[in-house]
Amino acid sequence: MNERKAIVPAGMEAVYDKIRYAPAVKVGSTVYVSGQIGRDGNMKLVEEREAQIVQALENLKTVLEAAGATLGDIVEVTTFHTDMRDLPLFTEVRDRYLNTHPLPAWTAVGAHMLGGAAGYIVEIKAVAVIAE
Repeated sequence: MNERKAIVPAGMEAVYDKIRYAPAVKVGSTVYVSGQIGRDGNMKLVEEREAQIVQALENLKTVLEAAGATLGDIVEVTTFHTDMRDLPLFTEVRDRYLNTHPLPAWTAVGAHMLGGAAGYIVEIKAVAVIAE
């Protein structure tokens, strides 16, 4: 039986301790990454749109690295967007990070309530399988 292990990178302890969820869970060679948003190491929202997308992807990268994975190990990505008109910008930034072949499966979902008063524009969750 595969053991589940919570992945909590340095700087994301507050997510686990205060908000009460794991940034990722590793089961065998599979890593399930919770939705990552454009929050910096001080838990502050990055406000500029492109910078917020970059920060969310950097957070995704950080979580994967803490699990012993890379962006190249991602097999599936789900993104949630407060405004689907941001997709061209999102895909431009995403392609700087996710450019391995084969490309991962991707589903983009409009989620206008995601941002609410907080101002988040994107959330990115992923599944990665670490090559053995």
